[in-house]
Amino acid sequence: MNTPSNAPPSRMPASDTMYWSIRRELWENRSLTIAPLAVAGFVLFVTMVIAFGLPRRMRTLATLDPAKQHAVLVGPFTMPPSAIMVTVILVGLFYSIDALYGERRDRSILFWKSLPVSDLTTVLSKAAIPLVVLPFIGFALSVAAQLVTLLWSTLILMGTGMSPAAYWGELHLLEMPVTLIYGIGVFALWHAPIYAYLLMVSAWARRAPILWALLPMVVISMVERMVFHTSHFASLQAHRFMGALTLAFNVTRQANGHIGIIDRFDQLNPGRFLTAPGLWIGLLLAAAFLAAAVRLRRNREPL
Repeated sequence: MNTPSNAPPSRMPASDTMYWSIRRELWENRSLTIAPLAVAGFVLFVTMVIAFGLPRRMRTLATLDPAKQHAVLVGPFTMPPSAIMVTVILVGLFYSIDALYGERRDRSILFWKSLPVSDLTTVLSKAAIPLVVLPFIGFALSVAAQLVTLLWSTLILMGTGMSPAAYWGELHLLEMPVTLIYGIGVFALWHAPIYAYLLMVSAWARRAPILWALLPMVVISMVERMVFHTSHFASLQAHRFMGALTLAFNVTRQANGHIGIIDRFDQLNPGRFLTAPGLWIGLLLAAAFLAAAVRLRRNREPL
């Protein structure tokens, strides 16, 4: 005769709980995958149309200097990753500002809090979406789009009787994916305090979280401008959005002010980025914002 066991039911490992929490976010927010996929499809279509002019551009290479030759051939090849990564960042921002507010608005927080998932795990799973999941989706779509672009351009050149060797020679095919994943990681770390701040506001606001997130930034900038006639706070915000570019890469600006194509190892500067005080200050702020978001979610009630 078997005796009933008094042992407590086994708990799901923390890694499994985090995994399923992230899966739940993807199930509930289809736009996280649909938006980057739609942009990737549109930009890929535009790039494939532009590729029809590749033979003509190849014939004019002899009249250009080496830097312009590289830009003419590689520029369209870098279009899909650029558009996809901008989309991924925007989706991450909008997701973060609604992530914790939305579950209070639709009162689903009552159900999720009934499950054996801590507030810390829930907040970290939501933070993982813009910091880990969306960058991974962006990287996968970017590489896939570049492979399709490479194949399509090669077929067009061969169809017109031209050798694709010169075109392939301008593409740093081994360096580009590493450069891309490095840039994705750099911007994810650099933008971490922004995502964490938006999650905190999302957990706190009772209505219009995007307004409450932007209002302090606008008011502080306006007051500083009117009282001190300076714009340090606005410059700090701009630096937090785009400052990683000049810290993590050895960028060169063209005559029109635009930054040139980044596709080589010698353009990466991880040492300068990892030793930048702004990176570590931002990560400390991100940790503080996430801790505040956990506390707020624990005490907040449905709207």
